[in-house]
Amino acid sequence: MTPSPATSPRHRPGLTLLTTGFGTLLVLIDYTAPLTTLTPNAAALRMGPSAQTWVLTGTLVGLAALLLTMGSAADDYGRKRVFGAGAVLLLISTLLSALAPDTAVFLAGRILQGCAAAAILAPTLGLIGNVYPAGPARVKALGRWSASIGLGIATGPIYAAFLEDAGGWRTVYAVLAALSAVLILLTAYGLDESGTARPRKLDPFGVVTLAAGSSCLVAGLAEGRDGWGRAPVLILLVVGVLFLVGFAVVECRVAEPMLDVTLFRNSGFVASSAGALFTGLSIVGLMSYLPTVLQKSLGETSLTASLVLAIWSGLSVVSALQARRLAGVAATTQVAGSLLVCGIGEAALLGLHVGSSWTHLVPGLVIAGIGSGILNAALARLAVGSVPSHRAAMGSGANNSFRYLGSALGVAIVATVVSQATSPRGPAYAMADGANRATAVTALLCAIGATVALWARIAGARATADGPSDSGRTASPAFDTTGS
Repeated sequence: MTPSPATSPRHRPGLTLLTTGFGTLLVLIDYTAPLTTLTPNAAALRMGPSAQTWVLTGTLVGLAALLLTMGSAADDYGRKRVFGAGAVLLLISTLLSALAPDTAVFLAGRILQGCAAAAILAPTLGLIGNVYPAGPARVKALGRWSASIGLGIATGPIYAAFLEDAGGWRTVYAVLAALSAVLILLTAYGLDESGTARPRKLDPFGVVTLAAGSSCLVAGLAEGRDGWGRAPVLILLVVGVLFLVGFAVVECRVAEPMLDVTLFRNSGFVASSAGALFTGLSIVGLMSYLPTVLQKSLGETSLTASLVLAIWSGLSVVSALQARRLAGVAATTQVAGSLLVCGIGEAALLGLHVGSSWTHLVPGLVIAGIGSGILNAALARLAVGSVPSHRAAMGSGANNSFRYLGSALGVAIVATVVSQATSPRGPAYAMADGANRATAVTALLCAIGATVALWARIAGARATADGPSDSGRTASPAFDTTGS
């Protein structure tokens, strides 16, 4: 049996925040590194177009398949234990990629890195919530943790570009392995064990259906970039949806589900899940593709493209650190408002064309960066506050599951829209035209996400004003139902 979350911590909360933030930073660096190392990777290992797609998508498969499972396991069997297992697996998997003799081994390493990332990310917010009580201190801590997301996205491509120039693409993963060893040490000495005092029974059918459904869906989205009408793509997508439907049915029927579906009656949980989904769909999807657009349309180097992307991600770090100043504003309101700000920023990116300068993108990247930082902090706040304290890691896992499923779908949407553009003046012009269309689509998705979050806020306020529901049940006082 794992210790109760109420157990007094042996270590300083700051050390817990440092460890969880460092783990999140490593995960995001690992995820974004291929943005600048894909070309030398592909040349050295003789990767075809499909394999190159899987370099980035492979990590998403591991993340999507295991995030919720790892969150539930962390609550039931120990958050430090799961986090530490993720750190060990990250060390092994990055070493595997660094030493890979061929494409198959390298891609296996990337998928295992996604599994490691799931084990690290899922218990993170639960670990933080265990040592920071609800209130201003927790809001400040979650803002700092959220900054590590933007910092990882900003650092990853630049880090990879520098190390690739200095020692080759294998050096990128070798150094990540060394940093993973540091994370293992921090985990051993910097974290307190926490979890529920009464672990739930294992939900094997939930684990299998969720892992299979998420994996097939992400795989189908990855393969679909080369043509959506192909039989393998359609089979993967249909099988993925069927397994996810099966997961929903299982969770409604088992006595102790991995994901408590009644949480979707909680407006804060709905806003957290929808906000994370639309973050992936509308923001991560576009920004993941932006370096490719800069290189192929404007002829920028990979390092310059990474530095331009860092305008957005770097400002998200700054705004996440300042998000504590908005502690008096309901988190659901922050999600709606920041998604709208991100949409405005993306709309300001429109008008890119061959021959234009990357400076044209600066105003939009600044606006979107500020919105993204506030959004990340608000989502973290909701992920912890909208579930009971003993299920905090499950809430974190669910939030990140929606984020990375949305990211896989968002990248697929952007890539499809861009690839369908044509121009008689050449591929660079087609890329620029397609990028403008994709930007318009993602800006619209931001507006839709903001509308959903605002609806959840209004519904939550009405539910609070109305008191008990018709069934006579009220929300548990252990967590925030309105996102306030």
